[in-house]
Amino acid sequence: MHGIFASCTLAALLLAVARADHHLHHEDMKCHLISSPNADFAFALYRNINGRTAPGKNIFMSPLGLSAALSMLSTGARGKTHAQLFSSLGYADLVQARVNEAYSHLFQMLGQSQQEQKLHLGNSVAVRNDLNPLQAFLTGIQNHYAGEVFKVDFSNPSEAVSEINRHVASKTQDKIKDIVKDLDPSMALVLINYVYFRGRWERPFDKNLTEKADFHVNENTKVEVDMMKKMGRFDYYQDHDNHTTIVSLPYKGNTSMLIVLPDENKMEVVEGFINKDYLRHWHDSLYKNNLNLYMPKFSISVETSMDEALKEMGITEAYSDMADFSAISEEIKLKVSKVSHQAVLSVDETGTEAAAATTIEIMPMSLPVDVRLNRPFLVFIVEHSTRSIIFAGKISNPTAA
Repeated sequence: MHGIFASCTLAALLLAVARADHHLHHEDMKCHLISSPNADFAFALYRNINGRTAPGKNIFMSPLGLSAALSMLSTGARGKTHAQLFSSLGYADLVQARVNEAYSHLFQMLGQSQQEQKLHLGNSVAVRNDLNPLQAFLTGIQNHYAGEVFKVDFSNPSEAVSEINRHVASKTQDKIKDIVKDLDPSMALVLINYVYFRGRWERPFDKNLTEKADFHVNENTKVEVDMMKKMGRFDYYQDHDNHTTIVSLPYKGNTSMLIVLPDENKMEVVEGFINKDYLRHWHDSLYKNNLNLYMPKFSISVETSMDEALKEMGITEAYSDMADFSAISEEIKLKVSKVSHQAVLSVDETGTEAAAATTIEIMPMSLPVDVRLNRPFLVFIVEHSTRSIIFAGKISNPTAA
């Protein structure tokens, strides 16, 4: 793959029939209203998923995509079902209308500045042919959540799976092709969230410096990777008190990758305390320093079942026969059947477009610091204008596709 891209789909929230008897400025602040609770949700979700992930396995997901999908779902929920969704998302002090406005502005902001990068975040609803959701629900999705609605014949499950997967593939540049594996013929709706990001490093790596090197998955396992190298001045911070080295790599545009490298044998310690306040502290503490940065070239794909994590985080009513999605349909009772998530991340030296440039960097006469990403590290892809954590994950094994 040429380029740095991250893409994920939350073929989320398969809504099944629950009963068998029916077939900075004020404007700028709108999206910032949800940035803090979304960040809290991201770290709570990461900790839960991490506790279910075997050692040496990669974690990669889009917290923003999941928050957007659950918020879209909440527009159709009422009563305790709605209260649990909002509480788990950190929106307990907000009303639906303000959350809708915040997402509307978020989608608008993310849709700008696409010349230097490609960032597409959106939602779709696949509706069974004979179901007519309430117009207010459909209008809300279209107006606030960059959503589109299309009909699907769930009575033919294999064709429905193919149709939804084709739709998802078209939204993620064919990076995610099989998010839905099977469908129950009684399915009522499938709510889909997709995130596609393609960025070019602001300062590319030199391909001629990429060499084979060992990556230590753990004390007993090492794998061979293509290790990229870049020398120069980077945004850097070493937090001795918290056992971490931080490097920020900007993409062209408003987005950057924040790399958190725990000291040796300190990954579990860092995962135990990391939250949005540490991330902000590290970001605010960055300073320019001379580095020799060694970073593996890799491409990973991670599928994650979110159901148990979401239930542990308080979203239980939505899965039960007591679920109240009466704002989606008054014809039939609905409940959540399954939440599936798939994310893909590829990192290489340059990006998808060839470019030539010459830069001369004037560096002070001090020895550069070596930063070697040759053991598990955390990555956060952050969009600055909306203060959003678009992607988050742990690279434990760069060779595990």
